[in-house]
Amino acid sequence: MAGKGGAPDTETIIFVRVRGGDASGTASLAPKVGPLGLSPKKIGDDIAASTKDWKGLKVMCKLTIKNRKADVEVCPTAANFLIKELKEPFVEKKNRPEGGIRHTGNLKWDQIIAVSKTLRSRSMARTFKGTVKETVGTAGSIGCTIDGKPAKQVMKELESGSYDDRIPEVA
Repeated sequence: MAGKGGAPDTETIIFVRVRGGDASGTASLAPKVGPLGLSPKKIGDDIAASTKDWKGLKVMCKLTIKNRKADVEVCPTAANFLIKELKEPFVEKKNRPEGGIRHTGNLKWDQIIAVSKTLRSRSMARTFKGTVKETVGTAGSIGCTIDGKPAKQVMKELESGSYDDRIPEVA
């Protein structure tokens, strides 16, 4: 019978979605990391330490487990980056409005470009303009405006070519 975690050099990858900076959720981690011989409490503390910059936001974490050691890598989404760019104050879970938080802030075009550059490596778009379109669409879905304009209007202007001179060439 093999020891816990399988062969000593096997690498196991687990993705979990957690609230940033929060060490709770060990009960949901137990069935995932318990059979690998790891302590859910320790993994929860490692995740909390890694996600402290994303306090209050739900972020995806990639746990890479090898030789009963877990490495935590934070994989934030486009929405996480945009909400962080809005610099909204953290609201405790118990004080949140019933329908959820509306992110009604305004983003500058430079912030959209900066987030798009960060997301370029994960984007499925062929060109950087396509990645910018993905970011603008996400900004519209979370409810914020771009340079005072609704995201749908910015998207139409992007498609018509009005923003072509403001999109840098990124490989």
